[in-house]
Amino acid sequence: MTGTTTGATGGVLAPIRSRLIETLAGRSDEVPAWVLRLEFGEDEGFFGPGSAAWAVHGGMPTLVAGVRALLLQALHPGALAGVRDFSRYREDPLGRLAGTIQWIHTVTFGSRGQAIAGSEMVKSLHRRVTGTFVDGHGVERPYSANDPELARWVHLAFTDAFLTAHERWGGPLPGGADGYVGEWATAAELMGVPDAPRTAAQLRAGIDAATDSGELRGGPEVEEIVRFIRRAPLRRMLRPSYRVVFDAAVSTLEPRHRAMLGLPSTPLQRVVPLHAATAAVLRGARVLLGPQTQAELAARRRLDRLDRPAAS
Repeated sequence: MTGTTTGATGGVLAPIRSRLIETLAGRSDEVPAWVLRLEFGEDEGFFGPGSAAWAVHGGMPTLVAGVRALLLQALHPGALAGVRDFSRYREDPLGRLAGTIQWIHTVTFGSRGQAIAGSEMVKSLHRRVTGTFVDGHGVERPYSANDPELARWVHLAFTDAFLTAHERWGGPLPGGADGYVGEWATAAELMGVPDAPRTAAQLRAGIDAATDSGELRGGPEVEEIVRFIRRAPLRRMLRPSYRVVFDAAVSTLEPRHRAMLGLPSTPLQRVVPLHAATAAVLRGARVLLGPQTQAELAARRRLDRLDRPAAS
């Protein structure tokens, strides 16, 4: 998942680096095979160097964004039901995380064929995720993970989380917020999401519309998921940094979403110190993991190969 680093990551930091890679990739002893395959596609992909998607998904603020996205997605009772009824998040939380990262990086850094195939694989897994849930108005309804409504909410929550985290702790964003939202609408299309937002204003309007309509709700089941996310089963050495990441994710949520999640507001006197602490944690993660993800490195090797003139 990450680039090769030397010097600072040797010695005492090596175990921390190994545990962090294990958390994100599922294992730390070798680069996953799906990452290596990204080198062998036959086109640039839907995005490329200099794109907003590469900037966001290759950055360390994704550590905060991932937590924020899980919290926001849990507020939709249909999405929560799918996680509760079918996900093995308690038995294998890191495996579920690694699978999500695989899809994100395949769509971001892979060729078009790889991005399409990766999305089709996820949709095929979603076909069995069906059941019923009680919506925000107290009405029992059927759900399917591939329902456009649920897929749309997952996309909105994901995009809002990754954009917000990057705006807080990331670098310059090519094309600005609208550039990222417009680019990542491609991922929505691959997942069958209709009318995905193309601008940041449309994205935030979609979040507001779902909230204002009563589509979202809190309650004991939501709070149970929140408790699990807050106390994620990580290696002991990673827990202090994760507490900062979790608090950072919560601090970026709207007050009404925090209230539904059963989470307190971040006191004003903590905002600036928390922002600085988060920035320090993310800088440390960048030192440990290297300047580029393994997925980006594989994509760059593919682009270099495609740019080379064919042998005569």
